[in-house]
Amino acid sequence: MTGLLEKAIAELAKLPEDRQESMAQWILDELEDELRWDQAFAASLPQLDELGKRALEDYRARRTQELDPDELE
Repeated sequence: MTGLLEKAIAELAKLPEDRQESMAQWILDELEDELRWDQAFAASLPQLDELGKRALEDYRARRTQELDPDELE
């Protein structure tokens, strides 16, 4: 465990029990969300790879145009 994590846990331990429970649940929810995001991103890599290949193909075939940020408004 890192020093910073130990410090955070020590500070959490000073809180009333209901706040500790609330913070613990928030941390667990964040960790679960991070895991779901990682899994979703990993699962989308084949599609992202295909989109990247098609974009390069379009660029090389001159089927693209330069983006002018001023025209986005």
